[in-house]
Amino acid sequence: MKRSVLRAEIGEQPDVLTRLLVREGANVRRIARGLSRHDLRFVLIAARGTSDNAARYAQYALGLTCRLPVALAGPSLVTLYDSPLRLRGALVIGISQSGQSPDVVETIAAARSAGSPTLAIVNDPESPLARAAAEVIPLHAGEERSIAATKTYTAQLLAVALLASALSGARRFAEGLGALPDAVADTIGVEGAARRAAERLAHATRLVVLSRGLNYPTAHEIALKLKELALLDAEALSGADFMHGPIALAGPKLPTIVVSPPGTATEADLAALAAELRRRGSPVLLIGPTGRGSLPVPRLPELLSPIVAVVPGQLLAFHAARARGLDPDAPRGLSKVTETR
Repeated sequence: MKRSVLRAEIGEQPDVLTRLLVREGANVRRIARGLSRHDLRFVLIAARGTSDNAARYAQYALGLTCRLPVALAGPSLVTLYDSPLRLRGALVIGISQSGQSPDVVETIAAARSAGSPTLAIVNDPESPLARAAAEVIPLHAGEERSIAATKTYTAQLLAVALLASALSGARRFAEGLGALPDAVADTIGVEGAARRAAERLAHATRLVVLSRGLNYPTAHEIALKLKELALLDAEALSGADFMHGPIALAGPKLPTIVVSPPGTATEADLAALAAELRRRGSPVLLIGPTGRGSLPVPRLPELLSPIVAVVPGQLLAFHAARARGLDPDAPRGLSKVTETR
């Protein structure tokens, strides 16, 4: 079987995270000091695709550490409707792998023109998005040749976590950062179990991915990877929202992935939900806990848990694609850079 570019990039993630920690720690602290001089009331984030899931993570990370409300931008308001929002008191962030999508770039440019502090979290520090923003956190992920983003996603999460920690000024939110690269390397070791779990999805037609809190974005990112790579109709939902109605779908024909890293505030609720799904006959795969049939991840501070919890999902999507006779390096109908307005 040919060597996969995607699989190689999944394996690069510990090194990418180490580079980001070493090269951007001081820069992020400097950016945070500058932002602290503004009367920030909320954060607006423009992103697309996988980067949208990093923006969802920022909603929880900045809310938890800084008590800042975070909204996801509607870039079409700028590009299609010519109706930019009133942004007094806002920090406006663009998150992108390539930094090339015009709608994200124009949203940041409009905010900067209006006098708002702006920040780009982007892999290419020479990209249009980087040039549009006042400040930049480069991801240092190196060229990402696979169409499906993996290493740039976890780097985006780490960049957000560094920013959240620095803005908060609280040392407790920096705990665990040094251990993160090794934790991701250890998590890649679940690949054998991920391959076996993927084989059970070879003939599935749909599934749901559930989580809550800081790992709600992780559910979205895993579902996106299963769609992109394995052509599975995967829907991400909050476990709480699932209980409010969609649980009626539970049964033998609805495989379910529950993302619940150890030591999180949502762990008990998600364990109870997984037990109820099994009672109703749904095949359940747990990402996080140890145990037979699960894909375990190391215990980290909850703020950092999404960076490790997504890795088993990346491996699962990679092997599910192969189990379904697909090439994970050539997802159907997709290209690396998608430019939307």
